[in-house]
Amino acid sequence: MMKTCVCRNSIHTYSKKLWELDGMVRKMVFEGLNLTKYLKEHLEATNYHLKVMKYRAAEPSESTMGLDSHADTSILTILHQNGVQGLEIRTKDGDWITVNVSPNSFVVMAGESFNVLSNGRLHAPFHRVVMNANKTRLSVGLFSMPRIGTIVKPPKEMVYEEHPLLFKPFDYGEFMDYFCMAGVKKDTYGIKTYCGFQSEKTP
Repeated sequence: MMKTCVCRNSIHTYSKKLWELDGMVRKMVFEGLNLTKYLKEHLEATNYHLKVMKYRAAEPSESTMGLDSHADTSILTILHQNGVQGLEIRTKDGDWITVNVSPNSFVVMAGESFNVLSNGRLHAPFHRVVMNANKTRLSVGLFSMPRIGTIVKPPKEMVYEEHPLLFKPFDYGEFMDYFCMAGVKKDTYGIKTYCGFQSEKTP
């Protein structure tokens, strides 16, 4: 029982620190886009999900693909991994690059929801996990997401003639119902498929 309590308290403290980091990053983005007046409302309409992931080393007869290429539907994703590398991100040119970071560093990626909120100005990258190492890979991810029932749409300042609206406003809960039924598809933007205008270019 004591070990369970200590572990739970450690996870709670760790989650709180990641939550603070998430808020700092979004504050900087909102300031850069001159949207500071919307920040408080935006943060209050956010839920958080902490996920612990374990990837074992591939057997000689198995594929080294630990997780297929995908983009997160979150606002932000913050990843922290042990010393075993494996995360790869696809550039806008279509090249895959390995993200080599120390165990003391974090990887921060914009998700599709942030792409919608910025009306396409923030790129939500495709990423995957490739297990080339012969050791188990551990990672922890904090995903910030719009609260269920929240209508996701960009502030009016993000939409004008040179930057027309790229996505129809949508209810995040309804999208998640659709997403859970459709499943995660390789190399596919879930939100773009769900409510993107046909004229939208790949972010």
